[in-house]
Amino acid sequence: MNGQYPAPYNNQQPMSLHPSFRLNQYLVRKKIFSFLGGAFHIFDSNGQVMFYSKQKAFKLKEDIRIYTGEDMTTELITIKARQMLDFSATYDVFDTINNQKVGALKRQGFASLVRDKWTILNANDQEIGIIEEENLLLGLVRRFITNLIPQTYKGTINNALVCEFKQNFNPFVIKISLDFSPDTNGWLDRRLGIAASILLCAVEGKQA
Repeated sequence: MNGQYPAPYNNQQPMSLHPSFRLNQYLVRKKIFSFLGGAFHIFDSNGQVMFYSKQKAFKLKEDIRIYTGEDMTTELITIKARQMLDFSATYDVFDTINNQKVGALKRQGFASLVRDKWTILNANDQEIGIIEEENLLLGLVRRFITNLIPQTYKGTINNALVCEFKQNFNPFVIKISLDFSPDTNGWLDRRLGIAASILLCAVEGKQA
């Protein structure tokens, strides 16, 4: 950690930030079995689609686009991997509408062999926080005994909880409940949190 507190969420967002990013709770849904890539739907608490993303299959370098809906007419976020087929890849997150780099998410590959762990980076590639699988023992059980145990991840900045990702068990569909309400200081950019939820489904979800 660089020891510096990131700018509060409400002060660092552009005025043109899409309203879909201003909620506290979301539900992320991805079908597991798909031969043509993965489709992600992100809903609000009332079941309305807030975001839609289509992941192409067999890509050597991940490039994920997040839209306002299935018509894919309005692109909000681009997630681009810096490396090809790297289990410690860094994924840059861009706000398409504001032509702005939001930050990046880096998978800690070796640490994730026993317990999934990601580093949250700001737009200047400074480490500001982590997203980590909550329970080490359950992480080991999932990897070496059974992968039918739902995962829970906690995101922290300056050792303060800013978000939680809770996977709901379903053998055919990955569902993650994303909750930003612990972030009372507004430290985590919601756009980074949404991107992280997609990556947890797309990358860590391959273990399911």
